[in-house]
Amino acid sequence: MSVRRYAPTDLDRCRFLWAEMVQYHRDLYDDPTIGGEAPELGFDEHLRRVGAERIWVATCEGRIAGLTSLVLNEQEAEVEPIIVSEEFRSRGIGRDLMQRAIEEAERLGVLCLSVKPVARNEDAVSFFYRAGFTVLGHVQLVKWLGTPSPGQWRSGPELFGKRFSF
Repeated sequence: MSVRRYAPTDLDRCRFLWAEMVQYHRDLYDDPTIGGEAPELGFDEHLRRVGAERIWVATCEGRIAGLTSLVLNEQEAEVEPIIVSEEFRSRGIGRDLMQRAIEEAERLGVLCLSVKPVARNEDAVSFFYRAGFTVLGHVQLVKWLGTPSPGQWRSGPELFGKRFSF
């Protein structure tokens, strides 16, 4: 397994990984509309926004198994996303991708590195916690204005004595 900078020849596989991530979120929230009708094209927008120089891919068994990127904003940065294809999980690929992003952030003099997993993704929250993300920086609260479908929101964690759904 190795981690290297994104190359234009990686586009199709990165689109596949992006679509796999979107499907995971669709399943997590039981919402087939997440990511739109062509979710793989979300990677193209991400590539335009972040730039190829801030995207890395992990290769395993001669194939691209995962990707990550670093979204810069002066002395702050966000690791977004970390994707490891389901067939390659539990091999340390996510850890290696995270380490590459952290090393790049340190090299660039970033002072505050953040991640923003969706609230329902307990695996991602645990992964990021193990990677050292133990400080709460921001909390995004949502007021759902639509009519919720049955089971759309689950009873969630408590913060400052307040119970939240997610």
